[in-house]
Amino acid sequence: MPAGRAARTCALLALCLLGGAAQDFGPTRFICTSVPVDADMCAASVAAGGAEELRSNVLQLRETVLQQKETILSQKETIRELTTKLGRCESQSTLDTGAGESRASGGRKQPGSGKNTMGDLSRTPAAETLSQLGQTLQSLKTRLENLEQYSRLNSSSQTNSLKDLLQSKIDDLERQVLSRVSTLEEGKGGPRNDTEERAKIESALTSLHQRISELEKGQKDSRPGDKFQLTFPLRTNYMYAKVKQSLPEMYAFTVCMWLKSSAAPGVGTPFSYAVPGQANELVLIEWGNNPMEILINDKVAKLPFVINDGKWHHICITWTTRDGVWEAYQDGTQGGNGENLAPYHPIKPQGVLVLGQEQDTLGGGFDATQAFVGELAHFNIWDRKLTPGEVYNLATCSSKALSGNVIAWAESHIEIYGGATKWTFEACRQIN
Repeated sequence: MPAGRAARTCALLALCLLGGAAQDFGPTRFICTSVPVDADMCAASVAAGGAEELRSNVLQLRETVLQQKETILSQKETIRELTTKLGRCESQSTLDTGAGESRASGGRKQPGSGKNTMGDLSRTPAAETLSQLGQTLQSLKTRLENLEQYSRLNSSSQTNSLKDLLQSKIDDLERQVLSRVSTLEEGKGGPRNDTEERAKIESALTSLHQRISELEKGQKDSRPGDKFQLTFPLRTNYMYAKVKQSLPEMYAFTVCMWLKSSAAPGVGTPFSYAVPGQANELVLIEWGNNPMEILINDKVAKLPFVINDGKWHHICITWTTRDGVWEAYQDGTQGGNGENLAPYHPIKPQGVLVLGQEQDTLGGGFDATQAFVGELAHFNIWDRKLTPGEVYNLATCSSKALSGNVIAWAESHIEIYGGATKWTFEACRQIN
């Protein structure tokens, strides 16, 4: 057979055996078989016994390709994971080195991107943390002013000397905060310096809280058990108070309290009552730009209260299970009413009553964005609907004002957590 014809025959045979496959199987081995000129090359090759070997080679090549594909996919996944980790490292490095620039541009966490725990200071930008510390300092100053008023009425050289010492410490801390803010504005602060400075200030604040609390304990011994208020200076998920007793089953109620807040948007959650299986058994909340609402068994009624003007306001809500009829009073005057609010649903017993936080679970699950910011006093609950005259007596601090027959406002009934504070209640003094 001439050489040219043999080459063409070999090429045609290879095409025949591969079946015109379009896939690329890598290096290929061709086997040439001599056949007569007039014979069918594909049939002849099969008869010659070379087809089985070629099929075996093709199958091996296919298996090799599949293994290589699996290896490539595995490597791609590994590369993707490493790239993600590298991106996190780079973003953290950028955050640390460009903290000053990000603050200058006003970058802030967008609402809805997750819960703002506020208690985890390591996640909070330094400028925002210092702002929180400044608010805490202001709260401490207010507490000291209250102690100063108390010391005027009860002259004590020891109380005065302690007050002066604490005032001096607060002034020093204020200067540190202002100095740190100036440094941040000039872009000179580094992450390590921020952490060290914050730790020093927080340590000093903790010490101040303890000293002032000791003074306030001494003050508490000489005042009536119901003449106190709770203060929640910051919107956190860890400051709250718990009422030691639970509620009984109730087919009607009146809940009244004094509130003072200038928080915006929304003053937060003055109180929440959760029972097993229902976190929103009874809740008073003003969240975001929504009006204040009362929730009973997750059913909602909007209330006409406007109280975030930084002044003391007395509010009452009455409700009966019959037709779900409710009324809302602000400063002794009825401002709204309605019906069909959780009708024929009694308030369930054996729950947890919390002041200052909204419960997502029984006794917990607090969200800082729903926390109450301000002052609260004379929180009372009755198992009946009060009359307009009884509500007015409460709002005007009348000597005829009643205490709650279910929950009565008393220091012995309240436990405070997370830095919430107590001191003498002043709203009635302002009215009288």
